[in-house]
Amino acid sequence: MSERPVTRPMIEEAASRIAGHARVTPVMRLGSGALGSEGDISLKLECLQHAGSFKTRGAFNNLLSLPVPAAGVSAASGGNHGAAVAYAAMKRGVKATIFVPEISPAAKIETIRRFGAEVVVGGAQYDDAQAACDRFVAETGALKIHPFAAKETMTGQGTLGREWDLQEPDLDTVLVAVGGGGLISGIASWFAGSKVKVVGVEPEGSRALQAALEAKGPVEVKVASVAADSLGARNVGQLVYDVCKDAVDHVALVPDAAITEAQATLWRDFRLATEPGGAAAFAALIGGAYKPAKGERLGVLVCGANVDLGKLSAIVG
Repeated sequence: MSERPVTRPMIEEAASRIAGHARVTPVMRLGSGALGSEGDISLKLECLQHAGSFKTRGAFNNLLSLPVPAAGVSAASGGNHGAAVAYAAMKRGVKATIFVPEISPAAKIETIRRFGAEVVVGGAQYDDAQAACDRFVAETGALKIHPFAAKETMTGQGTLGREWDLQEPDLDTVLVAVGGGGLISGIASWFAGSKVKVVGVEPEGSRALQAALEAKGPVEVKVASVAADSLGARNVGQLVYDVCKDAVDHVALVPDAAITEAQATLWRDFRLATEPGGAAAFAALIGGAYKPAKGERLGVLVCGANVDLGKLSAIVG
């Protein structure tokens, strides 16, 4: 077997590098039979991370691993990656220019600006914003921080898997939401070769990783989902595919209705305000897209909290 693109030693180094910059987020144990499941359930609350999502880990790992030019850093983002890069740049005293698509929620754009970054609307969808970001980087020499298709990003996100493993050493399975695939690539790289099964969760209308695994290579997909602002990549790319083809067990698909119901349940039962993408893995559990076996130790990642509270209120009713 060839060397994995991201390894445990790389993740260990990243964990040391970002220690004190990213939060250690808690685990909430729900126990056996919770939520009508036959599994033994716990939630990893990465929604409590700085800037509202796991993306902060990868952002800091990039900024602390790579030389930053005078032009600063730049990123394309549906919102969470941009907020994380803006937050990390602010903490490091670095200029940040963030390109967002038109579908980015106003709440996420406001968060990016609050952290001091310049925000540029770069087209209708995420890939359009990435193209605008690439042009800016070529013109200015700024450091591009890719939200998923970069080893520094994946390795930073892999620190979440390491942390989770230390907190919950007896897990059998973890459910992880997938957008571009940087998060699941990092987590799967940490658990690769262990007994822990890594299951991806994608919206039915945004299934770039599942499509890549089926096609045995990255392919373009159409994107239409309530979670498209964070789980809306059209193509996971070769690096993500290379990591996930052997390290991810499978991908479960969830309908938008299950995602919004998951958001409502997380608020009603646990007082966790989550965005659609942040609730997607939980949606797979409560909606039945993933059904744990009796006694299976299942960890569910709640990964993003940058939600428009007005929209969440409408969902909860």
